[in-house]
Amino acid sequence: MVQEQFTATSSNRSAEGGLKDLPDVADFIDLVNSLHRSPKPRLRQLFVPDEKIFITRAPGRLDVMGGIADYSGSLVLELPIKEATFVALQRNRERSLITTSLCEDSGEELIFEMPLDDFNGRGGPITFAEAQAYFRRDPKQHWAAYVAGVFLVLMREYGVNFSDGVRMLISSQVPTGKGVSSSAALEVAAMQAAAAAFDLEINGRDLARLCQVVENLVVGAPCGVMDQMTSACGQANRLLSILCQPAELQGTITIPSEISFWGIDSGVRHAVTGADYASVRIGAFMGYRIIADLAHLRVSNVSTERVLIDDPRWKGYLSNVSPSEFDREFAARLPEKIDGSEFLERYQGTTDAVTQVSAGQTYAVRVPTQHAIHEHHRVRIFAELLSELNDRRLELLGELMYQSHASYSACGLGVAATDRLVELVREAGPARGLYGAKITGGGSGGTVAVLGLCTAGAAIEEIASSYAREMGHQPYLFAGSSPGSDSFGCIKLNGVR
Repeated sequence: MVQEQFTATSSNRSAEGGLKDLPDVADFIDLVNSLHRSPKPRLRQLFVPDEKIFITRAPGRLDVMGGIADYSGSLVLELPIKEATFVALQRNRERSLITTSLCEDSGEELIFEMPLDDFNGRGGPITFAEAQAYFRRDPKQHWAAYVAGVFLVLMREYGVNFSDGVRMLISSQVPTGKGVSSSAALEVAAMQAAAAAFDLEINGRDLARLCQVVENLVVGAPCGVMDQMTSACGQANRLLSILCQPAELQGTITIPSEISFWGIDSGVRHAVTGADYASVRIGAFMGYRIIADLAHLRVSNVSTERVLIDDPRWKGYLSNVSPSEFDREFAARLPEKIDGSEFLERYQGTTDAVTQVSAGQTYAVRVPTQHAIHEHHRVRIFAELLSELNDRRLELLGELMYQSHASYSACGLGVAATDRLVELVREAGPARGLYGAKITGGGSGGTVAVLGLCTAGAAIEEIASSYAREMGHQPYLFAGSSPGSDSFGCIKLNGVR
């Protein structure tokens, strides 16, 4: 058995902060170096010692403002968090995908293997629908769709013909089920590693959109693009501003030195695949379709349950309808709820390529539509207020977060646990340096984002302790930030020959 350790060399892209400034990078390299001493044969034999290993890192994200309005074209403000997912990838001449994911809590591993040829159909790569069925055959292996799906998307979207397979090691500090985009971090880290190993030039924005395709069409989760965009393109200690039309980077916003953002985990598991999130998304697209009809926009069918709207007024995005225009012209004319079969009979379908209206389900329409429109307006104001901070603006920023949380709850995406966390922040208030809080991401559990003075760490700890006493769950606290995968780049490890 070869005992030499791998040594770090410079890649063709510099790593922001590098090994010195990001301690988790050094920890992961130590992990890779220690595999040859593992008592588990599979880990000892995962990598061939004298061939290159490509290491990438992608953080999760804290959704400060914007949330579920991203799929309607909203502006969103996202903070890449300190916690990140690492991927170590080595090319494998056997043309198989061999993936080992380390479970930090249990110390066990998730293992997945597949021949790369399983992605080849008679006329080329298999379809995304066929891939979904492939990964759903065994629920215990469905997690692998987030990783292996990267290769199918590159085959279908970029025309890549992989001559080799890969061996991959995954280690993540991004907690799952807490609404901080552990899935996006995994997709982005895997996509970045594949691009580096096979010499593919993909910029951060395009890489994020490819990762969204993985989640939407291979995994089958109807997420927007903000998660992958933040994980790929975010910068440490800055809010990434994204206009999701479909993915326009608006730059970053410096967080004033006197304030900080935290995340407090509610302990209620969040999943973007959940029915609540999907039904709210469908309801918003229903609302846009009905508004198009009320505004006499031209609509045509492009496929079953999919329509195309010729939309010069709002350029295809519900969020471009102004709040005053919505309240004046459309709010009272939208149904509060509508049955799926009735909607399909009258309107044929929506413009959403990711979700489908179910004929046997009733959907809320007015409130999800209103949320998307008003949230976009709230985020725009939030971004402006951050430009020149004072006490009054801090109060207004907090109020916008509270309004956003209330709007989530009106959509049916709130739960008692996240409501209680928000209430604890409100009770502490400016006297303890805390100004606002809201549920993040897809809602229905997960994490609450909190705005406060940078000196309010003790108040955050006290809220966590109070919550633990009341709810029997000690919250995980998210604090700090780190760079996205595009800034970090790729570290190459070479074995000593």
